[in-house]
Amino acid sequence: MPLIPVNEPLFTGNEQKYLSECIQSGWVGNGPFIERFEEEFSRYIGRKHGIAVSSGTAALDISVEALGIKQGDEVICPSLAIISTINQILRVGARAVFVDCDRTWNMDVSKVKDLISDKTKAIIAVHTYGLPVDMDPLLGLGTFVIEDAAEVIGQTYKGKKCGTFGTLSCFSFYANKIITTGEGGMILTDDEDLAKECRRLRDLCHTERFHHDRIGWNYRMTNMQAAVGCAQLEQIEEKIAKKRMIGRWYDALLSHLDIKRPIGKTDYAENIYWVYAIETRLRAKQVIEGMRKEGIECRPFFWPLHLQPIVDSAASCPNAEHAAGYGLYLPSGMALTIEQSCEVAEALRKVL
Repeated sequence: MPLIPVNEPLFTGNEQKYLSECIQSGWVGNGPFIERFEEEFSRYIGRKHGIAVSSGTAALDISVEALGIKQGDEVICPSLAIISTINQILRVGARAVFVDCDRTWNMDVSKVKDLISDKTKAIIAVHTYGLPVDMDPLLGLGTFVIEDAAEVIGQTYKGKKCGTFGTLSCFSFYANKIITTGEGGMILTDDEDLAKECRRLRDLCHTERFHHDRIGWNYRMTNMQAAVGCAQLEQIEEKIAKKRMIGRWYDALLSHLDIKRPIGKTDYAENIYWVYAIETRLRAKQVIEGMRKEGIECRPFFWPLHLQPIVDSAASCPNAEHAAGYGLYLPSGMALTIEQSCEVAEALRKVL
C-alpha cells in the first residue's frame, strides 16, 4: 500500500508558464517577478509594503533586527511554535518570555499583559495550525507586535486579513504552506521606514556597491521563486476552500473518536485547517508509528520552545508540553481525496 503523505505537491495554475517567462527573460536571480509578487501579495493582504525574502525564518530574523531588539530586551513569545520564532532573539542576546497555549493551540493571550515589563520590546504572535491568535488583547499594550502569519495565509481575524495587525508581519511560502514558492517568505508593513530597513537587511546593508554600514544578510528571494508565487497567489481562494473542505471531511469522519479535534469556528475566525491537528490519549510517537504501519504519514506537533536545549528558561507551559507529547497532524495536502481521508480515518480508528 503506497504511503499517504502529510503534504503532497500540487501545481494546477500558471507556474510553468511564469517559470518559462522567467527563464526566457534571463532574470533568474533578481528580476521583475520579485517586485510583482511583493506588490500583488501586499495588496491581497492589505498592507502598503511587501519585502520578499528567502524564507519565513528570514522574515522573522529581519523583523527582530529591524525593530532594534538587542541584548537586555525581552520578547514575549508562544512556547508552542517553531524554533525560528526565537532564533534572532537569542542571537542578539535578548530574552524570550514564553506563554503557554490555550485550547486553540495559540498563545494564551489572557496571560500576556501580566508578562509586560519595562524591558519588553515586542510580542511575537504566531497563528498556529489554522486558527488565528485573538489579536485584540495584544494590541495597544505599548509594544511592537511581530505577527507570524506563516500558517494562515488568506485567513481572517474579525473579517480582516491576518498579517494586517503586526508592526511587521511575516509569512512563509515553504512547500507545505497554503501557497508555496518551495522556500521563501515575505515581510509586510505599513511603515515606510521599517520597510526600507527590512530591504537593507535583506540585501547585505549596502550603502553603495560593496560598501556596508552594518551587518545584514543575503536573504533575497529569487525571480524564479517569485514567478511561482505569482501563479500560486492566483489560486489562493481555491486552495483555502480545499483546505476547509478537508477539515470538514475529517470533522465528520473523526467525530466518534475520543480525540481532541481542531476548533472549527470561534467568534473571530473560521478555521482554515492549514493542517488537521489532533491530540489523542496515546503518545504522539506511538500513534505516528502505528499510522505509518497502516500506510499513513503523520507529523508531531512543535516541541515547546521553553524546553529546547538552546534555551535557558524556567517557564511553566503545561498545555504546550501536553500538546507536544500527544499532538500530531494528519495528511491534509492539496491533493488529498475524500477516499484517502476515509483511509486515514479508518487507520486512526485501528491505531487508537
